[in-house]
Amino acid sequence: MNMTVSADAYAPRYIKLNARDNVAIIVNDFGLPAGTKFGCGLELRNFVPQGHKVALADIAQDAAIVRYGEIIGYALQPIMTGEWVEEARIRMPEAPDLDKLEIANAVPETQPPLTGYTFEGFRNADGSVGVKNILAISTSVQCVSGTLEFALKRIKAELLPRYPNVDDVVAVTHAYGCGVAINAPDAMIPIRTLQNIARNPNFGGEVMVVGLGCEKLAPERLIPEGSPSHLTRLQDEGNQSFGDMVETIFKMADARLKVLNQRKRETCPASDLTVGLQCGGSDAFSGVTANPALGFASDLLVRAGATVMFSEVTEVRDAIELLTRRAVNADVGRALVREMDWYDAYLARGGADRSANTTPGNKKGGLANIVEKSLGSIVKSGCSAISGVIGPGERAHTKGLLFAATPASDFVCGTLQLAAGMNLQVFTTGRGTPYGLAEAPVIKVSTRTELARRWSDLIDFDAGRIASGEITIEEAGWELFHLILDVASGRKQVWADKWGLHNDLVLFNPAPVT
Repeated sequence: MNMTVSADAYAPRYIKLNARDNVAIIVNDFGLPAGTKFGCGLELRNFVPQGHKVALADIAQDAAIVRYGEIIGYALQPIMTGEWVEEARIRMPEAPDLDKLEIANAVPETQPPLTGYTFEGFRNADGSVGVKNILAISTSVQCVSGTLEFALKRIKAELLPRYPNVDDVVAVTHAYGCGVAINAPDAMIPIRTLQNIARNPNFGGEVMVVGLGCEKLAPERLIPEGSPSHLTRLQDEGNQSFGDMVETIFKMADARLKVLNQRKRETCPASDLTVGLQCGGSDAFSGVTANPALGFASDLLVRAGATVMFSEVTEVRDAIELLTRRAVNADVGRALVREMDWYDAYLARGGADRSANTTPGNKKGGLANIVEKSLGSIVKSGCSAISGVIGPGERAHTKGLLFAATPASDFVCGTLQLAAGMNLQVFTTGRGTPYGLAEAPVIKVSTRTELARRWSDLIDFDAGRIASGEITIEEAGWELFHLILDVASGRKQVWADKWGLHNDLVLFNPAPVT
């Protein structure tokens, strides 16, 4: 990325990302008024909010509007130099034709290995490594969630303090399991999601399952293959009362906690990390500060042998031609196309298209459309070759940079990345969100310093320093890389964990509900 920042930190500032760009974004907090003059001679003709685009040259009607060196739209009317390039003045281009993509023809060269970097993790019997030591209690149907939540309060109050090596007890609850077309082809997505969440490395192989007894999704299906069966059904005859149900869950949890408490952190190579990357509350700075820094850190993790996954189909769909070229081979490239095509059809069945992705907050933060948002989103994937593609609910089996096909919803994406084996997530945000996961630490990275200062007890890393020139993308990437190792080792606690801010898991279920 060739980033040009105008003037010094206290003067009116804009950022131009590529020599071909005919727009730039305003850096200054709260925007700049009409009449503002820049050192280069540019003068604003009207107020331009922070993060929004200003025309650097006259743009004729129907001419291309270029940011990141790519076309993000076409002018619906003439736009003069110095004018605010508002969303309403831009016509969105067509999505890339999936049948005409170049595949695996620009595979990045493998970068030199990064050796000697380690973290302190919990080694599992299957070879995976957790960064937390958690007892997970899965449910096979929503009917039992209330009972489990009641039992969980008692478990945390009475049992958890007895087992200091266990970080938490987490209920994996959901709205699935009954009243669903369990044998429909797409039902495999939520089922395998639950099956693979139970295998998450942060759970240490001691997963419990609480079922009802009459549901369509048999609780046995959620026990990982080869694992001991820690299962109870509330309808079992031994449960003669609600109190019996709670006591059964309590005793089973006690036995599992005793096992988990014997685990200790040990030194593990950075290659044992599986890191998920996600955006939420994105703005125009996402693709300028936080995502480029995370992309640099992603490349460092890949060089260290780790597994890194980026996601959100609708937030890569309009830049897919930049990704298929990076596929390590034709099979991986075709897998990317397959996931884009499946999701196009899924949206069409619901009477929607990719333009439905962009939120009001995205637009207020300067993102005109999903094309501009996608170009900023994919930057967090760095420059490494894409070595594999994971379907929704599937588990990662390949090292390196992976694309995990998920919806863009923060909660659904996080759930599917946990199923893929993620043990830590890095989440970039421009508008801000208190999002967190109980099942894995979430490092929150702000795109703007103003947000980091305002939410100093929610944001873990300020990437806005890149926009002010205090730090380079490379320096921020290295800082973020070291922060990931510290959080994975338990040396640093993310704010979401400190406050206990944890969102519910949300299954992706494209199958019918009966």
